Amino acid sequence: MDPSARWVRSRAVELHLSQEPEADALLSSNPFALLVGMVLDQQVPLEWAFASPAVLQRRLGKKLDARALARMNPDALAEAFSSKPALHRYPGSMAGRVHELSRMVADRYDGKAERIWEDASSGPELLTRVKELPGFGEQKAKIFVALLGKQLGVRPQGWDAVSAPYSDPGSFRSVADIVDPDTLGRVRAFKQELKAAHKRQAEQAGRAAPGARATGAKKVGRTKDATTKAATKKAVPRKTAATKVASTKAAPRKGGGAARAKAATTTKAAAKAGAAATAGKSARRPARAGNR
Repeated sequence: MDPSARWVRSRAVELHLSQEPEADALLSSNPFALLVGMVLDQQVPLEWAFASPAVLQRRLGKKLDARALARMNPDALAEAFSSKPALHRYPGSMAGRVHELSRMVADRYDGKAERIWEDASSGPELLTRVKELPGFGEQKAKIFVALLGKQLGVRPQGWDAVSAPYSDPGSFRSVADIVDPDTLGRVRAFKQELKAAHKRQAEQAGRAAPGARATGAKKVGRTKDATTKAATKKAVPRKTAATKVASTKAAPRKGGGAARAKAATTTKAAAKAGAAATAGKSARRPARAGNR
């Protein structure tokens, strides 16, 4: 690698992340311990996270080393994390993550965590390397690159661009900006304000949601009604001309049988009356002839 492309340490490392002298001394002198602290820095106060590597080292009774942890039984490491006081709110899952981290550092970087950033020739390459580590997402990787640049002097070309906005000078956004109790308070205040802002946004969204849901329900109801009507229309067959004719011939008209019976009776009565009249005329004719 071109020596001119390497980063140059600008000052001695003296971190104050846990606010405990022993724990901060370990973070400053042991790059792997610093990585472990970064992995644990989630869902717990950051002082707790960065003090835990020193506690873990005391419990193991030996130097915190990536290769040693990689060879360690995962259950034994989980027990060391879970012993009271626990090293994290979720000791079991975090023990597993730290074990994965130790294996990657041991296999890919020969157990030397500092090679992750010392061998990186550019900011983008450094960010990529950090993101590949177990427990490092996009934002945490950016924060760690900013910490390396601001406090450890690890500044390959483009480090500040890839870690923005955490690399912004004079900001108090993350652990990259903590150098003493005062800056710790400022970072905590920034995070609390950010959390409050997210909460307000969620509450505003919640107040707007009922009306939107009601409107959506009405639209859905209208759509269902229209769909039901259309389905009903499709289900009822239309009467064709042939069907109408067949129906007309097959179905008797209302009262048709009674009317035909009445008409037949009237016809028979008229026929009888006509026959009687004819017979009467015939009987009277001979009598008129005899009188003449």
